[in-house]
Amino acid sequence: MAKFELKLPKMGESVAEATITTWLKEVGDTIEADEAVLEIATDKVDSEVPSEVDGKLIEKLFEPDDVVQVGQTIAIIETEGDEAGDDTAATEDAAPMVKEVEETVTSATEAVSGSTEDFSGSDRFYSPLVKNIAKKEGISLEELEQLEGSGKDGRVTKNDILSYVENRGDAPKKAASKGESIDTEKLEPVVKKQPAAVSVNGEDEIIEMSRMGKMIAHHMVESAQTSAHVQSFIEVDVTNIWNWRNKHKDSFAKREGEKLTFTPIFMEAVAKAIKDFPLINISVSGDKIIKRKNINLGMAAALPDGNLIVPVIKNADRLNLVGLAREVNDLANRARQNKLKPDDIQGGTYTVTNVGTFGSVMGTPIINQPQVAILALGAIRKVPAVIETPEGDFIGIRHKMFLSHSYDHRVVNGALGGQFVQRVAQYLEDFDVNRTV
Repeated sequence: MAKFELKLPKMGESVAEATITTWLKEVGDTIEADEAVLEIATDKVDSEVPSEVDGKLIEKLFEPDDVVQVGQTIAIIETEGDEAGDDTAATEDAAPMVKEVEETVTSATEAVSGSTEDFSGSDRFYSPLVKNIAKKEGISLEELEQLEGSGKDGRVTKNDILSYVENRGDAPKKAASKGESIDTEKLEPVVKKQPAAVSVNGEDEIIEMSRMGKMIAHHMVESAQTSAHVQSFIEVDVTNIWNWRNKHKDSFAKREGEKLTFTPIFMEAVAKAIKDFPLINISVSGDKIIKRKNINLGMAAALPDGNLIVPVIKNADRLNLVGLAREVNDLANRARQNKLKPDDIQGGTYTVTNVGTFGSVMGTPIINQPQVAILALGAIRKVPAVIETPEGDFIGIRHKMFLSHSYDHRVVNGALGGQFVQRVAQYLEDFDVNRTV
């Protein structure tokens, strides 16, 4: 019998660790190749870890709620075959992956902090994410050592260090960073802002926020504090698109085996507009702007539990309408079934959210960091409208909708933000009704 080491796989750019949530197999259970062994959670998405081999689970090296680094062995599976040969192969396969992850984490840390300090002088364990936050915020090892962790065995979690950063005094940090002496008598007392008290009576129900709900709340507050949000709105006549889709949706479904929704049509227009205005497709890093080469469109999708997730259509500008329809349907279906992979929700450069799904005429969406803009699609409604013709104006029934464009006014001015959403509207109104799918 041979022993195979099941390792935590690489889960996409910037993901260096995961938390074990549930073991799907117990010691002694038989496992088939590609069968899920356990469920894990990162700060981006929940996922399953499948077995790479057929065999029997003989040892679990971690318990639920333990944090595991990418490349670490999490379980031992007993397989048929030569033990020495299998172990050597597994080690050789894992080594490049572990090395790649280590290099990724190191380079990302240096890029954020400008320092190669790794807190190796401590006997206490700190995850790569906690270290990166500490370096970015200028938190010393001495400060980290004083933090009380809420994680397993007193481990400092991301929420612990973010809470510390939020309530940390600015004056001592700045003086200490310059090597100046601190006159404690002149320091203003740091007053921790307490949340407003919430009264609860016997008839109220207290519901614990889900893990994803807490992450969404944190990301939304962080985005509002990071970007100077401003909005532009424009009304679009989509009558031609409405009629064209109704004409072709049945034949499209029969030929392609896919539903033809409005979403891929809108995504096509957004991708074309981004190519016209590439400075919408950027991120901000300090006082520098990162201009993205690829156009990766995020599409906000509602989950059955009411939460939202944003899977990403990679290189959307390179896909035709059929390809976009396939991607949209695939990502939406896997989102509803909680089967998205970590890589499916990473790398987005611009996001589109459809608030019209729930009947909203328009919305003011919050930017999905580190992007600088997001577009909300309102509900399509039949409304009376003035129609201009060479013979004169008249009133007719048209299908119209609002586009709501939120953008970061630090780097996107009103002209660019307004011109971009205007260009999207132009592409939609100029839709070719004679095109074939």
